[in-house]
Amino acid sequence: MATPFQIRGIEPPTVDGVEPAFLALVRTIGLLRRVMEPYFSRFGLSGAQWGVLRTLHRETVESNAGSLRLTDLGDRLLVRPPSVTGVVDRLQRMGLVNRTISAEDHRVKLVSLTPRGLSLVERVLAEHPQHIANVLAGLEVTEQQDLRRLLERLEPHLSGIAEQAELGAAKAKAAAKRPVRAAS
Repeated sequence: MATPFQIRGIEPPTVDGVEPAFLALVRTIGLLRRVMEPYFSRFGLSGAQWGVLRTLHRETVESNAGSLRLTDLGDRLLVRPPSVTGVVDRLQRMGLVNRTISAEDHRVKLVSLTPRGLSLVERVLAEHPQHIANVLAGLEVTEQQDLRRLLERLEPHLSGIAEQAELGAAKAKAAAKRPVRAAS
């Protein structure tokens, strides 16, 4: 399979040229976690729990649907089902979400905010715009727009790599399950 560089007809960057950008991205992600986790912990939440609550809130407010299938929640968060289930379990124990069985398909689990969960999301959102503005204040508005544009370009590329990796892992898992034939 051709690399993206070969497809575009350009020389791939050297490791020296790529690695500093990659390391800067990794450091920035780490620092972003260090800034956001204490913010969410003030509300008794982890970043993963906030992601679930915010996604459910968007569904409730913007789509007026009120609930999401557990699998759709994982897809929107780009998280594997077992991880989503663990976060939802904790949120349910905290009284912030409900989990029900779909009336149409009993295999489908639906997740929705409780009134207590909705109230908490609204409390967090009251401070959230100012916190995000503070996080991004190190960049001018045009730089923030440039960052968004670059990340939006990188996202589909990373998504394609992730899909290929998942496909490869699934093939390897299937191959490992096949019985080995004895040589005749």
